[in-house]
Amino acid sequence: MFEIFNNTEKEIKEIETLEKYMNFVVDKLGIATGIFNIIFVSNDEIHDINREYRHTDRVTDVISFALEDNKDIVYEDFRLLGDIYIAIDVAYDQAKEYNHSRVREVCFLATHGLLHLLGYDHMNEEEEKEMFEKQEELLDAFKIKREEEKL
Repeated sequence: MFEIFNNTEKEIKEIETLEKYMNFVVDKLGIATGIFNIIFVSNDEIHDINREYRHTDRVTDVISFALEDNKDIVYEDFRLLGDIYIAIDVAYDQAKEYNHSRVREVCFLATHGLLHLLGYDHMNEEEEKEMFEKQEELLDAFKIKREEEKL
């Protein structure tokens, strides 16, 4: 189960598609008992989060806080995965920069964040290859392609 929150003053038109897509992803990954949040934030808010928790003084596109990193806490009937923060303005800028739709960028960032919650990483070439292949596999399976028309 997941919830999507818009902590910005913007109307985010991509949320409806994101919700359908994430339900598909949850099913594909077999994590129906997983609980997580997707939170859309401003550049200022993600900058503050990045500075406070990652000690990196800059804006970024997505940050995940994985709660399963603490192996001392185990729940029997569900998995408390964590939170995914997405800077919506950065997502929109990247969609334009990479020449694809806002929907694709938002879904890509949500997928990236969720895979981090599940333990995927990209600290070395092998891990990065595995994570990025999984992202593309999920997006392609839902028919969210790079060449999708821009919104």
